[in-house]
Amino acid sequence: MVMKKLIAVFAIITTLSFSCSMMASAQAAGAKTTVASADTLSDAALDETGVADQTTAKPNKENAGFHQELKQKFIEGNAGFMSLVALALVLGLAFCIERIIYLSLSEIDAKRFMGTLEDKIVAGDIEGAKDLSRDTRGPVASICYQGLLRIDDSIENIERSVTSYGSVQSANLEKGCSWITLFIAMAPSLGFLGTVIGMVMAFDQIQEAGDISPTIVAAGMKVALITTIFGIIVALVLQVFYNYILSKIEHITAQMEESAISLLDAIMKYKVNK
Repeated sequence: MVMKKLIAVFAIITTLSFSCSMMASAQAAGAKTTVASADTLSDAALDETGVADQTTAKPNKENAGFHQELKQKFIEGNAGFMSLVALALVLGLAFCIERIIYLSLSEIDAKRFMGTLEDKIVAGDIEGAKDLSRDTRGPVASICYQGLLRIDDSIENIERSVTSYGSVQSANLEKGCSWITLFIAMAPSLGFLGTVIGMVMAFDQIQEAGDISPTIVAAGMKVALITTIFGIIVALVLQVFYNYILSKIEHITAQMEESAISLLDAIMKYKVNK
């Protein structure tokens, strides 16, 4: 339990630190953009006819990398919905990282472990088999330990105990996955909601201006579509992590089932030889 809490705290701190640094850099980029836009209208950027020289802004745009462009788009989006989408990304990644770390620590070389365990059981070294199962991490060793604790019972009771405890371990492997699916569904939904509200704001601006200006319509639609783009990107990123987590859960579950069958066979041989 302590290890699980430490893993969860570490994952949340890591993702929150990444989110804070991203938000801080985005705000700094916004301030720089404001200053840069003011500088382009300075007297040094004006030509003799009084028209701003457009060539001074082009090199900055061309030299801007993907990271700067991403921050710029984040700033141009609606602050409220972009923050909600970013929060969904941070929390979703926190649960993903926690699950990946937990599942990685739960994996062992099941075939090697079961080979050693079967040798001890067939040889009659039950205490040694219990010590090996107790000292080995992961659900495979846990279900074997539960079966060995009831080795003096009937094979039906042992099988029932292993099956019941295996269901508990499977539930522990899937813990937190429902939250990941929630954030996968929330991210594009928030993006679409931002799109609808952005379109409503664009039509409000058209109504106030009393004219359908391409500039007014384009500005409102741009902000609306940016939230949708970021929402879909967040959902895709979390979906990749979620599928990876499901593959690890399926692998560990298959190891548990194979190990349970091997354990019951070894206990049967032990009882026959006894």
